[in-house]
Amino acid sequence: MSSTKHESTHRRIVETAARRLREVGYAALGVASVMRDAGLTHGGFYAHFASKDALLAEAIAEAGRDGLESLRRAVEDAPPDDRLALLVDAYLSRLHQLHPELGCPLAALGTETARQDASVREAATGRLRELLGWIRGLRGADRTGPSAEMVLSAAVGAMVLARVSTDRALGDALRRQVRDELKGSRR
Repeated sequence: MSSTKHESTHRRIVETAARRLREVGYAALGVASVMRDAGLTHGGFYAHFASKDALLAEAIAEAGRDGLESLRRAVEDAPPDDRLALLVDAYLSRLHQLHPELGCPLAALGTETARQDASVREAATGRLRELLGWIRGLRGADRTGPSAEMVLSAAVGAMVLARVSTDRALGDALRRQVRDELKGSRR
């Protein structure tokens, strides 16, 4: 297999695993199903990864990149003073609540990630640092309102709790209340 084809196949496996990981979690993510979803046979897995943990580390890093890129797109055309509020709106949206496979891996996998191999946690920590740095940048010179750590912690927590609830009204109220509090504290 040529180097370019190998890299392309590797990338397809990682992207598939990143999406499925956010959808089903670590325990339910099987190597065979990832390979099948990527259009490959299970036997080719070890040509790309030394272990399932190696795949998980790359998948959580990819999920983080993908989630951050979605947030960047949500705010990129807005005036600087509006970006943090748009980030909060995008993160705490009903769409994000209903589609964890498309969103932030922190909200989809945070508590599970804490129980993973050190390599997986390190990959997640790298993305966490990147996300916090980006949020700090959105705040710019305006240091009023909540810190980047508070914004992220409140948003992730609200999303996790909204997803846990089987009561749609309660889940929606959690998201909206935290969203309004985060946005209101900038006024």
